[in-house]
Parts: sequence; C-alpha cells; structure tokens
Amino acid sequence: MHPKFWIRLPIAALLVALTYLLFWPIDASPVSWQPQPSDGYQGVHLPNEKLAAFKPVPLTWGAGPEHVAVGPDGKVYMGLDNGRVVRMAPDGSSQEVVADTGGRVLGFDFDAQGRLIAADAYRGLIAIDSGGKVSLLTQEVGPGDPIRYADAVTTGADGRIYFTEGSQHFAPEEWGGPLGASVAEIIEQRGSGRVLVYDPVTRRTEVIARGLVFANGIVVTQDGRSLLVVETGRYRVWRIDLAARNLDVRKGGTDQARVLLDNLPAFPDNLTRGSQGRYWLGLPQARSQLADQLAALPFLRTITLRLPQALLPAPAPYGHAIAFTEQGEVVVDLQDPSGRWHDITGVTEAAGRLYLHSLVVPALGMRP
Repeated sequence: MHPKFWIRLPIAALLVALTYLLFWPIDASPVSWQPQPSDGYQGVHLPNEKLAAFKPVPLTWGAGPEHVAVGPDGKVYMGLDNGRVVRMAPDGSSQEVVADTGGRVLGFDFDAQGRLIAADAYRGLIAIDSGGKVSLLTQEVGPGDPIRYADAVTTGADGRIYFTEGSQHFAPEEWGGPLGASVAEIIEQRGSGRVLVYDPVTRRTEVIARGLVFANGIVVTQDGRSLLVVETGRYRVWRIDLAARNLDVRKGGTDQARVLLDNLPAFPDNLTRGSQGRYWLGLPQARSQLADQLAALPFLRTITLRLPQALLPAPAPYGHAIAFTEQGEVVVDLQDPSGRWHDITGVTEAAGRLYLHSLVVPALGMRP
C-alpha cells in the first residue's frame, strides 16, 4: 500500500467529521438569547455538605427514581427508568412493582379516587388504578396537536389535572430518550414547552401557557389558585394563575404569569410541596459557564446538537436541592460538592423523612 495512503486517511476522516458537524441536517434551529450573569454558589447557596446525611436505599426493580410521591396507602411510590412504577414502605423495605407502562414515567400525583396520574414521556398522560391497570387519559390537545413529551403532573382540588409538556418540538423517542430531548429543547431555546390542563369530566385538554424553554416541575400552590412551574432552560420558576389559558410567556410576565425564582445557580427540575408552606426543588446540574457563553452563538449550539450525547460538555457532578416559600425566599439549601449525590431531580417530604429523586442514580436517597 502506498505510504501516502496513511497520510491521506486521517485527513479524509477529519474532513468527513467536519462536514458532518457543519452541514448534517438536523431538525433544530437554535436562536440567540442572553442569560443573566450567574451569581454562582454564594449567599443562600453558599456551598455546604448537608446532603451527606442522606443514606442510599438500594432499588430492587430498576434505577433512576425521577419522581417520588406518597400514596393514599401511606406507601412511597416512584417511577423508574425501565417503565416500572414501584412502591415501598416508608423505610425503604417491601419494594414491589405496581405497574409497567412500557414507557418512562416522570412526574405523577394521586387523584381523589386514589388513582396514580402520571406523565409518561412516551405515552402521554396516563392513569394507573389500584390493580395496576394502565389507561390513557390524553395524548393530544386537539386534532393535529399531539403531546410529544409529557413531563410532570399535579392534581387540583377541582379534579382537573395540570401537567407540563417539556417540549412540543423534541420527542424522547426521536432524541435518544427524555434526557436527549430535554437537552435539545434547552440548546435550541425557542421555547416549545407548555403547561396543560386535562378535565376528566369533559375529557378536554387545554393550554394554560406556552413558550417555556423546557417546561418541567409543576405543583398547585397552597391556596389552590396558582401553579408553580419550572422553566429549566431559563433557570427559573414561574407562578401562573390556574384560570389562565393560552398565555405566551415569551411576551413577558403578565398579571396571570410572573417569575417567582430567577437566575438560579443550576438547572431546576421537579417541584413538590413540603411542610410549613415550603416547596422543594431539585437542581440536577450546575450551570455551565460555557453554555451561557454559547447563548449568543446559535451556530455553535447547532454543532453541539450533532454531537453524541456523551460528548456534550457538562459540569462536574454536583448535588443540590432547595426549599423555598411562595414569596420566593429560599429557606433550605442542601448540597453535595463531592457529587456522591448528583443529578437530583427533586425532594419529597413525608412522615418526617426526606427522599431524594434522581433521573440516573441507581438508589433512592433518604434522610430520617
């Protein structure tokens, strides 16, 4: 073989790689935006090691307990990465499979009838009865308007079910799973996430708000009049009136939608209601200085969408969760700088215990 072949081969490979990164067509069009400069870990977010008190509860039936809630029977329920919904005793014992959706259950809640109402990233909004039977509630807002990425759920006293659609553009089955689709939505920054409401009586699904860059965690406030909604891709939490319909938050805050927490030091995820009027929020990954610098450079962000997910730049593992009030005051800050606890998507407070959720960790965190 001619010696020049060995010189030309790596050059050709480099040209192919560059051509792919620069020109391969993808269904995404990132836009320029300007994040606020991050305050980092200072003030109420001063680094601490309070998550060291949490003990791992090994999981028998899978990994990645992305969301955790206590059911009407007093048992702890969680959705795992293999589609199973599992329950256990509050101390972590007696783990058993309740149902297998065949998808990926993310957020869920219980309705007045005791059914588990879940957002399945692949299937839509579903209900699971006490016998483990899975039934579809909704997977579209209307004809030609599918729900592509159901993400988090909260039930209201009025019987309606409020839930988020992480992205109307990027579907998990097309982007390597929920994480890949969420990353694509955040990189694009066009804001295709929505807040939706399903009425079990009329079986209608309506849009409460649109224009969020990855709509994520959601809870009804203590007074039952508003929703708290996480916008992961903009590092903030909104307060949105329950009665609002078809708001576009890209047009700015209104009387019906205003930012409660802003410019967080990490990407926010799940929300749960705790005791004493506080709300728990998981912060799975610290903000990346590089990502903020690329905010004004959509062409370079387009290139990152062509990279395998494993090659995307990411900050070092860091554990972080907070609790805050309805006035937006952070009253508890839990961290693990070592990264032993990391990718914390949320915290559930029940019966004197705290439980840590995670999309990827193979155990549940628990603090008595």
